[in-house]
Amino acid sequence: MTSMGDKGSVQTQTKVLSQDSWTQVSCPCCVSKQVEPLVLIQLSDNVQPVTKRWLISLIETSKRHGGAALLAHPGEDECGDVVVVSAPRCTFLKATEDLGLCKKYHNEDMVAFSYHDRDNFSNVDDMQEFLTLAERQYIVKNELDSLQAQKKQRIPGVPEAPGVLEAWENICQKLVRAGVIKDIFPLHDQQRLNDLGRRWYSKKQIWGQPLDAIQSYFGSTVAFYFSFLDFYTWALIPPAFLGLVLTFLLPGGGGVVKEQAGEGVMEEDDDGPSVSGHMVQAVFSMLWSTLFIELWKRRSSSLSHRWGTLNLAERFAGPRPGFHGTLGLNPETGRLEPLFPEWQRQLRVGLVSLPLVGLFLGLVVLGMTCFYHGEALVQGFHQDSGSLFSGVLLYMPSIAHIVYTNMLGNVYHAVAMQLTEWENHREESSFQNHHTTKVLLFTFFNNFAVLFHIAFYKQDLPLLRKRLASMLIGNQLVNQCTEVVVPFIVDRFLSAPHKKEQEDDLEMDKLRAQRSLPPYPGLFAEYIELLLQFGYLSLFSCVYPLTAVLLLLNNITEIRGDAYKICKLFRKPFSAPVSNMGVWQTAFEVLGFVSVMSNCWLLPPRVRQFCLEGGISGKNIILFTILVEVQYEGGELGLGSLPGGGTV
Repeated sequence: MTSMGDKGSVQTQTKVLSQDSWTQVSCPCCVSKQVEPLVLIQLSDNVQPVTKRWLISLIETSKRHGGAALLAHPGEDECGDVVVVSAPRCTFLKATEDLGLCKKYHNEDMVAFSYHDRDNFSNVDDMQEFLTLAERQYIVKNELDSLQAQKKQRIPGVPEAPGVLEAWENICQKLVRAGVIKDIFPLHDQQRLNDLGRRWYSKKQIWGQPLDAIQSYFGSTVAFYFSFLDFYTWALIPPAFLGLVLTFLLPGGGGVVKEQAGEGVMEEDDDGPSVSGHMVQAVFSMLWSTLFIELWKRRSSSLSHRWGTLNLAERFAGPRPGFHGTLGLNPETGRLEPLFPEWQRQLRVGLVSLPLVGLFLGLVVLGMTCFYHGEALVQGFHQDSGSLFSGVLLYMPSIAHIVYTNMLGNVYHAVAMQLTEWENHREESSFQNHHTTKVLLFTFFNNFAVLFHIAFYKQDLPLLRKRLASMLIGNQLVNQCTEVVVPFIVDRFLSAPHKKEQEDDLEMDKLRAQRSLPPYPGLFAEYIELLLQFGYLSLFSCVYPLTAVLLLLNNITEIRGDAYKICKLFRKPFSAPVSNMGVWQTAFEVLGFVSVMSNCWLLPPRVRQFCLEGGISGKNIILFTILVEVQYEGGELGLGSLPGGGTV
């Protein structure tokens, strides 16, 4: 929730805009002395004044007459290229009920909000206390996106061909296609943003993040990512400590295998300790990955309850921007909108998307084959020469393969986005699920196929250890450059003159200044990075115990780097209320389950034989893991049914 300091920041921000130019409301409960600017609509440079006035009138009109029932401000100039948008109290409250948000009732319980029972909810008269800044901005964006033409009409000031609105056509999407609207984005509140930065990435302490403040300002989507990153970083401490002990205190550095001279197979070192570091790390990884996922699910439920997003309403989503088809009546909504046959979409997926994905997976196999060929060449050269130079060359095939996989991954990401766009999914959720599935499948295969082949087919643990170390160290070096060095350079050398100009020019239009920032790229790449980290650690860390140490050192700076980037380098993103991490949580759960089978296979042969003689097979271990997961699920259900619906 917002504080008195937040209200002061609103007063400072509203000085940029004249309060007299805001939409005048007739509802007594919606009258306010100060209107908070929330969303900026950036128009094209050559937009006609009549078009801007028509858009503002549409934004201001009540929903009964086909408008959005919002508040609009023309900016500093009636003929300018910006429109600033806010919302009255009644619009906020009705949208809160539509979204299914839970708010604090008069008895302090979190209850799904009801507009007709609004007087029994706390802070219902103060929208800055009742809703977070992220929720208010998302509601405004959602109301703008729901604007639809009531009848066929022309857009004033727009040429005949692109300026015709069909009945029930989405207005904002039409204005984007017609070149009237360039962008719509939420506005930063500079005072609140600076206060958040001082508490978040500017402080000297390493641990702890202001999650409630992050959720209030950036929304639950961003807050769940940083909460997961924080929880995951804390969870790396036990495996990092174990890795240090096994590497530096256990005889032989925790190793259990040795290479037979002149052969590529591995045998167990019978002279080693009875309980090897390899075995300890494998068993620990199985238990750690399972417990980590279950404890995070419990923490996720607790946060969603605290933030009022545990039981979000599912509404029938409208067509996503970019969806196209033949204009017709949707049988489910009765509205005129683009229609696209499902069989055509499935045909595109089956005949084009799947073969192209298979082609890229084949390129992964080709790169893996070249890696093995290069590995054999440098191994033979090193055996013949035995020099320091040949010893360095041993790492070149791994480095070259890492560069190849990264380049192939970048190309594939662009192709996957174009394929998903071409498949023409109607809902945004369907588009995101198909795109994420494509990227996750390729990412897993591209990054882990060679490791699985080395571990389970070649069974060459020294090669697996070398390969894993090369991937970890290379990826961490690249990550540190992008997460720490680049933001430092931007802050010290590129942003410093601009910040000095802002301090010297008190009349600077801060609303227009935000248009120069690039849009936020989203959290897709950040989740992919964490998923790869989790895979390296849970699947193969038993052959390289220092994996968790490297990841822990990286993530300590990752938290600050990601926080700085979203606060300083990009526009503020819209954030829909969510109850968890969505498809990413499922991906981590699947990877955690796969890690159990991986670590069972990587156990030393003597341990596997001992388990089989004792009646403990790989199937028994997998069933035990499922049992542990079911027990935690039952615990979550029990905790979720406590009085008040609270979650520990």
